[in-house]
Amino acid sequence: MAVKIIRLGTAQSSGEGLRIGTVRRPPRGVPKSEFASQDWYDVWYPNLAPSAETMKLGQSVETEKDWVAFSKKYRAEMNEPDASRNLDLLAALSHQTNFSMGCYCENEARCHRSLLRGLLSERGATIV
Repeated sequence: MAVKIIRLGTAQSSGEGLRIGTVRRPPRGVPKSEFASQDWYDVWYPNLAPSAETMKLGQSVETEKDWVAFSKKYRAEMNEPDASRNLDLLAALSHQTNFSMGCYCENEARCHRSLLRGLLSERGATIV
């Protein structure tokens, strides 16, 4: 059992399980009834997405210094009690069932999902 960190909108792989979208907004122009069938996500879970302000900061990253600033801000948001409990729950669930989580960004290295991977790992999640 494990969690897989993925890019939303890509073809699902075998054993991926429930797909969770950790994004601020649903995909544009896609009817809600087609989110799952178009490989976006099964469940929208914006609780683990960067806040609107932090998301803007992340979208403007150009340098390593910018990325560090975004990372610090996102990690601070995820250390808030509600987000922290959500991460603890998902880390525990990764030992019981397969599921996947992700975002739309093409480059995971400059996406909050890379930070999410680290946060889950720090909490003992099983990650593929």
